[in-house]
Amino acid sequence: MALKQHLDDKVRFDQQVDNSKSYVLPFIEKTHDIGPGTAVFEVGTAEGGVLLPFMERGCTCLGVDLAPERIELAKGFLANELAAGKVELRCQNIYDADFLTTFSGKFDIIILKDVIEHVPEQEKFVPYLKNFLKPGGQIFFGFPPWYMPFGGHQQVCRKKWVSVLPWYHILPRPLYKGILKMAGEHDNIINELMEIVDTQITIERFEKIVKQSGLKVMRKQHYLINPIYKYKFGLQPRKQFGLLSAIPFVRNFVTTCVYYTIG
Repeated sequence: MALKQHLDDKVRFDQQVDNSKSYVLPFIEKTHDIGPGTAVFEVGTAEGGVLLPFMERGCTCLGVDLAPERIELAKGFLANELAAGKVELRCQNIYDADFLTTFSGKFDIIILKDVIEHVPEQEKFVPYLKNFLKPGGQIFFGFPPWYMPFGGHQQVCRKKWVSVLPWYHILPRPLYKGILKMAGEHDNIINELMEIVDTQITIERFEKIVKQSGLKVMRKQHYLINPIYKYKFGLQPRKQFGLLSAIPFVRNFVTTCVYYTIG
């Protein structure tokens, strides 16, 4: 059964705000100053909650998403900030030529929170983001590794037993899709989950892409219990054990979330 935040837009927005204020912003701040004059760009901004704590610190923000309905929600939740000129919200593809022309070299910080696992051609996408950075700028990524228990995002399913079943997303694609169909999931949800299969990303593959892009890891943190699980399941966040975090491949199965800043 889908979780409350999958059905209630305001709950989802409030959770984005609290998670950003408590975990995302403090993580980024370890390697980059955040304050008045800092320009922040969020790719896949959804309801815009991640950006609000940055605005409260005096940053100017841009949020972009491909889903018009989510940008409209963000405009409602951030109406006061929009009116004050603290944020701009766009429904646009960042590959558009006019977007690149307008925002090339404009940002100190770029944020992708639970986004990179949805993006196709990540080897092309990550180096492309460099176009929007100022000198010394950094990019934040937070994402669930593909092989973690719910790395297929199956928690969005409406049928309870398939939403809480771990690891079955790593079965061969036809078998995984067949289970979802057997459970009676809607075609839209199945198509969304199949996109994650196509764009799946592991810790090792992400770090390889970073290196190939001419970027370097500034800071990283692997979580045994994802900070967002505080809202989803009432679980307290827990950092991954150092030894497990250092074991390639195996770490993906028991790490529910990773944070990185690169530059």
